[in-house]
Amino acid sequence: MGILGILVALGLLILLAYRGWSILLLAPVCALVAAIVAREPVLASWTQTFMRNAADFVAQFFPIFLLGALFGKLMEASGSVEAIATYMTKKLGTRRAILAIVLAGAFVTYGGVSLFVAFFVLAPMGHALFKAANIPHRLMPAAIALGTSTFTMSAMPGTPAIQNAIPMPFFGTNPFAAPGLGLIASAVMLGFGLWWLQLAEARARRAGEGYTYEGEVAMESVADNDVIRERAAASREFDTHEIARGAHSPTLPPIQIAALPLVTVVAVNLVMSFLVLPRFDAGFLQQPRWGETSLSAVGGVWSVIVALSCAILVLIATNLPRLSSLRETMGAGANAAALPILSVASLVGFGAVVAALPAFAVVKNWVLGIEGGPLVSLAIATNILAALTGSASGGLTIALDALGPTYMQIAAQSGIDPALMHRVAVIGAGTLDTLPHNGAVVTLLAVCGTTHKDGYLDIVMAAIVSALVALAAVIVLGSFFGSF
Repeated sequence: MGILGILVALGLLILLAYRGWSILLLAPVCALVAAIVAREPVLASWTQTFMRNAADFVAQFFPIFLLGALFGKLMEASGSVEAIATYMTKKLGTRRAILAIVLAGAFVTYGGVSLFVAFFVLAPMGHALFKAANIPHRLMPAAIALGTSTFTMSAMPGTPAIQNAIPMPFFGTNPFAAPGLGLIASAVMLGFGLWWLQLAEARARRAGEGYTYEGEVAMESVADNDVIRERAAASREFDTHEIARGAHSPTLPPIQIAALPLVTVVAVNLVMSFLVLPRFDAGFLQQPRWGETSLSAVGGVWSVIVALSCAILVLIATNLPRLSSLRETMGAGANAAALPILSVASLVGFGAVVAALPAFAVVKNWVLGIEGGPLVSLAIATNILAALTGSASGGLTIALDALGPTYMQIAAQSGIDPALMHRVAVIGAGTLDTLPHNGAVVTLLAVCGTTHKDGYLDIVMAAIVSALVALAAVIVLGSFFGSF
């Protein structure tokens, strides 16, 4: 009965989430369904398991959600994201339209800007660029996805993405875990994705297919669409409803000013991870008042928090004249973090209830028994859970909550560097989460003015297949050479 409860709960979660129901409602209801079918105490499952694990997730990661959303909103309102995208497109020109969109998206998201903010800025520019180059606009979602939702989210060393932060408390790692493997994975994703998009462009030109889109996508209507908003909330760390809130600067900053906050994020993150925290006396963390924890458990999150905080201060200081409604803009940024973190935390609570069922031991043994070793089983576990939840962060947290301590034991016994586990887990979560029901996919197709039928195959190749190839490369290299 326990396995049946898990399957019924997952089926309801997937079906109703796809239909636009709020995860805030679905997650506890589906968790209780699993508990009822398994004949577990219902109220205890909700208050003692679901809520405690959801609250733990909020306690650990709310600062990153808050600062990340605030930073993204300020970058958008100051015109910095648009300035960077404009600079990239001018430098590369219409002959390299796809490359320009990919690199612009990669630069801003690696610097800490939410991919939803990037979507709403890049899509209008992409239409103008693709029209000038006479490239079918159906390829634009895949180009944006490649730059914003693949290697800068899961593979690039030091990325401040929440997905890269989630494994740090479990494995005691920092944002730069397995940097060499991360760079290789990034090159594989970028190379494969660009190869496919260039192949698709060439095929379209031979067939005489060019840019045919007429009209203009109403960005505000997309941002305020309730179904899109509900799907998007659990997939990334920014509430699309807040995109249109606050005043947007009528003038763009110089490229040096626009890029400075992004450089600050990476630089401060690096300094914190390798210079400041290793020399920091954190013995006080072992006291009960500080949670009886260790620096290795919180240091990675601290690095990202400090990096984003410094970048926000730099951004405000260098763009104050362009931030005419600073209070309103910052309020919108803060609000943009609330729904996403509660949605992801609800998914985490759902996963905790499922993992607490006696029948979950069968699932756990199956996962750990997958042939190929712990790296393969970890990759499969994060892939499956990210696919089922439609959320890389939610699926990753559920997997590590249930299996993280076991994998740490396996790593210690087998001599596997936890940094390698970290990188495999993050890349694994960032592959099959990009399924048709994923909120980021739905939003991206909407802002680009295309459909799943026309644009999703290219997203699959650029964002899913490229990530799977990179994941396989990391597992093979990590198995032979360890973490580097």
